[in-house]
Amino acid sequence: MSKSTQPEAGVRNPRRTIDAVLIGFGALAAVAFVVAGVLLMWGSNFADDYVQDELSSQRITFPPAEALEAEGRTDLIEFAGMPLETGEQAEAYASYINGHLQGIAGGQTYAELGAIERAANTAVTEAVEAGEPQATVDELQAEADAITGQRNSLFKGETLRGLLLTAFAWSTVGQIAGYAAIAALVAAVLMGVLVGLGVVHYRKTPKVKLAQVAVA
Repeated sequence: MSKSTQPEAGVRNPRRTIDAVLIGFGALAAVAFVVAGVLLMWGSNFADDYVQDELSSQRITFPPAEALEAEGRTDLIEFAGMPLETGEQAEAYASYINGHLQGIAGGQTYAELGAIERAANTAVTEAVEAGEPQATVDELQAEADAITGQRNSLFKGETLRGLLLTAFAWSTVGQIAGYAAIAALVAAVLMGVLVGLGVVHYRKTPKVKLAQVAVA
């Protein structure tokens, strides 16, 4: 029995289909990276501007170098005399405030002084009710007032320190968003190049490929 071969027949080339799918996914990915990059960059700029506006509105300035050296804060000399405007400066000034807070009430916090303040005020009340001498009452009242003053100072300092650290956190988030935006835009460019190469390959690939049809 002999075999004969008919002329080659054209069939759809699956490579072009694969290329088309990959090009489509690549184009969508490139667009997604561009959108993500733009949004991340906007978020980064917004965070930086917001932090700077909020900090500069407080009109806080670092002490001069001589004052910082006298307090033993040589770690802050680089910020001496500078206005507080950036997240990095906010973190540094929060550290400066914390140093002062440690010198109040033996390093105790606002919350820890709560029970002590209440006890001091109770002692004053009990002394008055017990008919203690006025000198004793005055002495107890002075102690209670001193504790209240310390607690008020701690409240203000801890509040400002917390706000500054929050500004520093937002500044850090903005920096991370900026780096992510750059990475996303670079990825978009690379994806665009790959899509372009895919299009070139797609155009060079024939629409059909030839196949031998053998008949016995």
